Parts: sequence; structure tokens; C-alpha cells
Amino acid sequence: MHYPIQPREVVVPRSRTVPLVRAQVREEIQNFLRALDSYPARVAKEPRVSFHQHLCSLSVAAHDDRRDTRSRRQ
Repeated sequence: MHYPIQPREVVVPRSRTVPLVRAQVREEIQNFLRALDSYPARVAKEPRVSFHQHLCSLSVAAHDDRRDTRSRRQ
């Protein structure tokens, strides 16, 4: 099953938010590269899982990890 990739609106950030946006972009790229690296092992276990599903599952897991880390700091 293929899911079309929906384009997102690109908003030019204000200068004070540029470092935050860069960090988010770096994080998304790293997550994508992790998904590329780990997808063959996952598809060997779950032949029907699409790359998109795998990538999304890693994105959700990374988001949950960040939220847990932030809540522990407070």
C-alpha cells in the first residue's frame, strides 16, 4: 500500500527561530537515515510493512522519547 506524500507549506522563519528550525531539520534527516538503515531488518520480520509506515513509527517513537526527556528535566 502506497501513501502519497503530501507537500507541506514552507514558511520562512523569523531569524530567532532559525536555529530551532535547523535543529528540527537535522533531526528529521537523522530519523530518515535511521529508517533507511533499519528498514531491511524490519521488512524481513514484517514483509508487508511499507517504508512510510516504518518511517512514521520511528518518528512517533523519537517524538515520544523527546517528550519523555523534556518531562524528566522539569
